[in-house]
Order: sequence, then structure tokens, then C-alpha cells
Amino acid sequence: MLPYDATGLTDEQKAMNPERLAYPTELKESIKSEVSFECTPQVVELGPFSVSETKTVMFSSGNLQYQPSTKTWRFAEHQWEVIGEDNQNISDSYSGWIDLFGWGTGNNPTYTSPNSGDFSSFTDWGVNAISNGGNEANMWHTLTKDEWEYLIHGRKNAEKLFGLGTVHGLQGTILLPDDWATPSGVTFTPSTEKGLVWDDLDYYYNSNKDNYSHNTYMASEWDKMESAGAVFLPAAGFRDCLGGMSLVGACGHYWSSTPSGSEFAWFLIFDSGEVSMLYLTRCLGQSVRLVR
Repeated sequence: MLPYDATGLTDEQKAMNPERLAYPTELKESIKSEVSFECTPQVVELGPFSVSETKTVMFSSGNLQYQPSTKTWRFAEHQWEVIGEDNQNISDSYSGWIDLFGWGTGNNPTYTSPNSGDFSSFTDWGVNAISNGGNEANMWHTLTKDEWEYLIHGRKNAEKLFGLGTVHGLQGTILLPDDWATPSGVTFTPSTEKGLVWDDLDYYYNSNKDNYSHNTYMASEWDKMESAGAVFLPAAGFRDCLGGMSLVGACGHYWSSTPSGSEFAWFLIFDSGEVSMLYLTRCLGQSVRLVR
């Protein structure tokens, strides 16, 4: 029998319809008045990260995903989670999920075109209510080109606060918060200590091409890193302007909100030997990782 003051309810019981719980009828109204059965989605944030001399942000808990058939937005359940080849199924009626988007398609996430000029304006994906990200519009936003670049090269100790690696079997880039302290039981090696250097063209490069191997975490180990605020950007690949998928698991492309000319836009790109900012055609389908 549940306690009369309802303070002993488990989280599972609190999430149930009180009319279906097996406790005495005379207690139902009392318990309903004392316990809220509405669940508020928990907002998980990772950080803090400096993106300018005066601004810090918190990252979302995973890459952005969208289900066209229900018009539902969410963050990936795990930071290493990517949709992969199924991004080719993009359509308004598709009942699966996608996580690669043309530039600025926050108002039309299934829009595709082989012509970069068809992506002439930018609507931030963060204008949407994200179901497990607070479920309110305009809570999140996309980093600019300058903010991405400050994060990987401009902030204090930037060269020690990122590294390529592998999490739960998927390759990608690890970003550490400004106040990083490595948790007990795990290790972290910055890629700059394995030969990745900032060169004269303003990007990190290493001809070794084996940088994903020096930080490797199983799920339980990554839990410790994540609890300390670490971000993992999985190498989700990209969808080309004709709809084909490329480099899933090998290369990461993450949009910024910054255009370049009338048909290009800037994004963070990485592979096993490079981390940099680049601009290419806006019709590519690329990953989105939001901050607030």
C-alpha cells in the first residue's frame, strides 16, 4: 500500500496515471493534490566551454535528430550515436530519424537540393522545441565560425582541451570543458601531444593519420568523461548534394551559422589527421550540435 502522504512514491509510480494505481479510492484525490504526475524533460548540458573572450556555452547531450513523420526533434540518446546510411531516406513522410541537414534548414529539415543557391537563408535549428532538450523553442543555437575556431584554438589551453579518439567503437573528436579535471579511472591525451600541430594555414594537421587510436573509451569509461563535462562529436560522415552518403565513421562535418559568400557556409571538419574550419556548398547534409 502506498503511504498516505504520497512522499514514498517511486519515480516510476509518479509517472503513472493515478487512476490506474492500486491504492484505496479515498486516497486518490489526496495523492493527486500532493504529487505532480507531469514529467518535465531533464535538460542535460555539458561544459562550460569558452567560445570567445566574453562568452561561454554549454553543449547539448548529443547530435540533433529529426523524425519527419511526426515533426519531432530530439538530441541523440548517447553522444556516440549517429544515424548513418539511413539519412538517405530523407522525406517528409519518413518515420525513421535523420541527423544530417542542409545548411540553415531549421524551418525545413527534410529539404534537399543539388543547388547550393537554394539554401539562401539561415534558420537556426534551435528555434524548434527539442523534446529531450527542454521542449521549448529558442533554447538552443548553432555556433558561429569564429566561435568554433575559438573553441579549438583560441581559448586558454585550447591545445590541451581536445583530442581525436574513439568512444563505444565510433571515431570522433573529444572536446574538454574549460575547467577540465580528468576523472579517476580514465586517461586523456591531447592530439597535440601526438603530433597534431596548428600550421600556417590555420588548422590542426598531422600526417600520421592515426589519431583516432590514442583516446579509446568503452561506454562505462566514457560515462566518467561525460560526467566531468566532456563532449564527443562523432564522425557521422555527410550526405552529398545528390543524396548519397560518404565517410560515416571516418569524418565529421558540423555546421556553423556563418555563411561564406552566397552559396557556401563554414563548418568544423575533422578526420584522423586534421581538425579545422572549412567552407563548402550549403546543400551538403551535415551534423548539427547545438549549444546554449
